[in-house]
Amino acid sequence: MKKDVKDVLFSEADIENRVRELAEKINDDYKGHDLLIIGVLKGANVFMCDLMRKITLPVQIDFIAASSYGHSTESSGVVKILKDLDYSIEDRHVLIVEDIIDTGLTLKYLIENFKSRSPKTIEICTLLDKPERRIAPLDVKYIGFKIPDEFIVGYGIDYAERYRNLPYIATLKPVVYMD
Repeated sequence: MKKDVKDVLFSEADIENRVRELAEKINDDYKGHDLLIIGVLKGANVFMCDLMRKITLPVQIDFIAASSYGHSTESSGVVKILKDLDYSIEDRHVLIVEDIIDTGLTLKYLIENFKSRSPKTIEICTLLDKPERRIAPLDVKYIGFKIPDEFIVGYGIDYAERYRNLPYIATLKPVVYMD
């Protein structure tokens, strides 16, 4: 896998430090409240696990899986819920945790869907933000890193279901050889 890496954008230490900073901000903002953390599958699971271990508040977790890509690398703009929440979010403080925000179409759909379920508050925390590609406007309260318009992998983020287990975030070489 390492032979396919072009550049490491964020090292393990960079990520660990930024996750700690985000958790500290979340702890301050939600002090005295319970928090429901919703991870967007599959890519956010690594980030969400590290983040919630650094949050000192009472938390409950849930997951949702949604797709606007199907089998393509470009968004269709039509969002499909593949796995819905297990818990009610009514009258709860909700924090959606995402690995990367690209066009914003899926997250915009999720926000609108969740608002119809009457949460007390709803905010977004993303590890990576790619603002150059944004189509749908979003108010993102917690951002780990802003990145350029490049395809990245690692720390839960994949290419063809590979590279999720890299401990850092990197770009891939133009030609990826699958073993």
